[in-house]
Amino acid sequence: MDMTRRPRRLRRDGVRGLVSETTLNASDLIAPVFVDATTEARVPIESMPGHERVPVSEAVARVEEVLATGVEAVIVFGVPESKDERGSRAWAEDGVVQEAVRRITAETDAYVITDVCLCEYTEHGHCGVLASDARENWEERRSDPGVAGGARTGGGLTVKNDETLDLLARTAVSHVEAGADMVAPSSMADGQVGALRAALDEAGHENVPVMAYAVKYESAFYGPFRDAADGAPAFGDRRHYQMDPANGREAMRMAERDAAEGADVLMVKPALPYLDVVADVRREFDHPVAAYNVSGEYAMLKAAGEKGWLDATESAYESVLSIKRAGADLIITYFAEDIARSLP
Repeated sequence: MDMTRRPRRLRRDGVRGLVSETTLNASDLIAPVFVDATTEARVPIESMPGHERVPVSEAVARVEEVLATGVEAVIVFGVPESKDERGSRAWAEDGVVQEAVRRITAETDAYVITDVCLCEYTEHGHCGVLASDARENWEERRSDPGVAGGARTGGGLTVKNDETLDLLARTAVSHVEAGADMVAPSSMADGQVGALRAALDEAGHENVPVMAYAVKYESAFYGPFRDAADGAPAFGDRRHYQMDPANGREAMRMAERDAAEGADVLMVKPALPYLDVVADVRREFDHPVAAYNVSGEYAMLKAAGEKGWLDATESAYESVLSIKRAGADLIITYFAEDIARSLP
């Protein structure tokens, strides 16, 4: 053994930090904020301990709590007062996100990102406009095991892509006109980045960046978020428009498409089960890369911490550090405040 090589020399106090390869800062983190138009008081999110839905009247106070930890950016999700087939409250001038963003940008220095999707606003809970026979086709397949696909595939459930693009673009413009600094389309509609970019430019908002949910998998890790945002599908699933977890090469095609359409930031969601994809996107593209440390990843560590099986704060820091090490520049995480408080 060549004992001239002793890696332990650089693991001692004093030098360990000097040679650390990855640094996590509060400014790397984006905190999700849930604003609920149906409540007048804060509502704890049971499956996401430490997080709440807040009424519009509490939106500023909630963001100020985030800022007090050193985190500088938030992404706003809304729970509307009513829903319909097309999700029309998503682009309403007096919609929940629009009202919250006006207050947040007027009264705080937070950098405000908005999620642009329709699932929280539609009665059916899907991320766009459904074909008129979608529910009937899905129910037929669910009830008849002999029909190819069956219930798990959501067979026959069709989201009308191009019609959805128009509504997403309209929603994005309404968010920016309310004061949003960045918009993030998440419906996984083909062409969504290009549609938003064109609509924003036409409305005179050419300097507002778009953070694309470029690589968004159909994941089992979204469950707590769907409780938080009241956005679970009423029937079927999202396999026909979100990505197959088995696919890695497809992720590069998705990121390439969104980059070509004008995306300013490329996101991978979820983060931890897809660190290989985060690393691939970082290597292949010179865009800033975002990763979404999603609700299920948060809930697992919180639950283990409550059981005493893990130190939740230390394991959260290590998890988010791994996302940064894989190549993410921006990290959306429900641990943002916990981690920021623990940083030296």
